[in-house]
Amino acid sequence: MKKTVTTLADGRELIYYDAADDTVRDAVDQRPLDPVSTSSEIRRDPLLGDAVAIASHRQARTYHPPADACPLCPTREGRQSEIPDDHYDVAVFENRFPSLAGDSGRCEVVCFTSDHDASFADLTEEQAALVLAAWTDRTAALAALDQVTQVFCFENRGAEIGVTLGHPHGQIYGYPFVTPRTELMLRSAARHREETGANLFDAVVAREEKDGSRVVLATDHWIAFVPYAAHWPYEVHLYPRRRVPDLRELDEGARTEFPQVYLELLRRFDRIFGPGEPPTPYISAWHQAPFVADGREDFALHLELFTIRRTSGKLKFLAGSESGMSVFINDVPPEAAAERLREVASQ
Repeated sequence: MKKTVTTLADGRELIYYDAADDTVRDAVDQRPLDPVSTSSEIRRDPLLGDAVAIASHRQARTYHPPADACPLCPTREGRQSEIPDDHYDVAVFENRFPSLAGDSGRCEVVCFTSDHDASFADLTEEQAALVLAAWTDRTAALAALDQVTQVFCFENRGAEIGVTLGHPHGQIYGYPFVTPRTELMLRSAARHREETGANLFDAVVAREEKDGSRVVLATDHWIAFVPYAAHWPYEVHLYPRRRVPDLRELDEGARTEFPQVYLELLRRFDRIFGPGEPPTPYISAWHQAPFVADGREDFALHLELFTIRRTSGKLKFLAGSESGMSVFINDVPPEAAAERLREVASQ
């Protein structure tokens, strides 16, 4: 992998990740851009104790542009974009409309491929491995920033999820705090350690593997299963067999095997609802340990992949119980979801 760091016309950082070591990146961003102006602010809810990012400048962000004006496609003659070069493998840049900025953290965009009409599931194993390398490198880079406490790499796919740019891409958030979801997991892990002397994440994986009814696929270095108390209609958790706190500590075996495993999961998601159905909308989210937190070494890196589509043409909405009380009601039994995800395995 070759990494090339440059800047865009407004001073934001842009990083190319290329598979070929001899790739030269010397294109210059020619756009007449004004410096980025953000109004990101973190406010604490006094009742719940959680944080809310107030970012009014995001109201002006690009919204469903036509394909010939996509800001994530390579620059072409007569059409300039966020990527000055005319081709790329993987590109990462600072978001022009960040939810978190300055002392409040950092937001980056990850472009998985220059092919506008592709999806992550269309990538080759070599391309997927390069994306994993980029996620890992950016986790390491953001870990070195004083204002970043936790790194979250994720992809939103599909208009139903709220995606405003159709180009295959994800994002990376560098939070200045430990997120509420992670705090809950850390508290549960600490309680389990006190009560049993063992690791909670290890216990969960062992339970799922022993039961087997919710296991979707298992390899030498990874295991994927629908969790016992799944929140979403189709939800898969993917764990490396060797527990590590974040992407930086994956071993070579897990890195080598990941592209095959992850691409297979994504392709199964697109087959859940049968032939002729539109691509399945999903969120894919890496859960990594905060850099400074009690229980960091007890945390287990894992990826959560889920869809809000519950059946053909119907979505799972977060209505009264979910939005008002954070109590999820799942219409699809986890065992049935796992069975379906095994049925649509690649032949």
